[in-house]
Amino acid sequence: MNKKNFIAGFMIVFTVMLSSFSFYFWQVFYTPNILIEKPDQTFFIEREDDFKDVQNKLYDLGIVNDLVTFSFLAKLKSYDDLVKPGMYLLKSDMSNRDAINLLRSGAQTPIKMTFSQARKVQELPGIFSRFMEFDSLEMAELMFNDTTANYYGFDSLSYISMFIPNTYEIYWTTSPAKFLDRMKTEYDRFWNADRKQLAMEIGLTPTEVSTLASIVQAEISKYDEARKVAGLYVNRLKSGTPLQADPTVVFAVGDFTIRRVLNRHIAVESPFNTYKNRGLPPGPINLPGINILEAVLDYERHDYLFMCAKEDFSGYHAFAETLEEHDANARRLHRALNREGIYR
Repeated sequence: MNKKNFIAGFMIVFTVMLSSFSFYFWQVFYTPNILIEKPDQTFFIEREDDFKDVQNKLYDLGIVNDLVTFSFLAKLKSYDDLVKPGMYLLKSDMSNRDAINLLRSGAQTPIKMTFSQARKVQELPGIFSRFMEFDSLEMAELMFNDTTANYYGFDSLSYISMFIPNTYEIYWTTSPAKFLDRMKTEYDRFWNADRKQLAMEIGLTPTEVSTLASIVQAEISKYDEARKVAGLYVNRLKSGTPLQADPTVVFAVGDFTIRRVLNRHIAVESPFNTYKNRGLPPGPINLPGINILEAVLDYERHDYLFMCAKEDFSGYHAFAETLEEHDANARRLHRALNREGIYR
């Protein structure tokens, strides 16, 4: 083979190899490799995860079509040393390049966290941990140490009022400390100047509004009664009449299966027992929703001082201005409870 033929052959082979490698690298960078069935999929990387963990999750969840090309480019872009925890939204038909750039940047997608129900503040770490990376013990250790409630301006009994039920966008990796800061920020945002003014006109602090709202929430099963029930309790507070709210007795006893409050329940010694103590209890008896807080701030003006559940078990209440009217309503209810065999 002469020199010209050798050079020509070499150039052909080189060109073919260059084309092959170019095509391969084009595939590595730009060919869709995130081939999930849905338009997008959440992908969680935990704090302790390393690159091997990321690879295993991508493979086990069937997120990447070709793990070899993903891993090759990830190492080429130094992602194997730059793994960042978070919740990421991977889109169908994403290329290796786009997916790695997203993960490498740490550009998380916030989660939507919704919470609404809790009887005691001790339930909240478990509720929050269902949405977040931290576990309930980690949150509880911070929430319930000796100084946290006071740091945010509450005591142990009023602390639950700092957590306003709502839907929040928050990063999955948010630390317990940052999470509590966010909840206090949302509390301050809710209790703006206008709402504070409404509370002051009732003669209550924001925490006291939350406490009253928690009682209203526990009393009603029909939301359209919220403002009326709130007005009744405001009337009692202003007249110095004990609230005598059955839900506070249930909370004091600690037995939430009670359907009929009896004299032995009313006799329990507790600052939450509003049969034995005048005024509001020292803190909320549950986590009142925004709609109930608003109902208290915009309570219905009327002259009712008494109420009891209607004997038809409709979930509504019979309201009365006088004790005589109330006793008649109560007798009808007790007869109905006896007929149904409800004795506790």
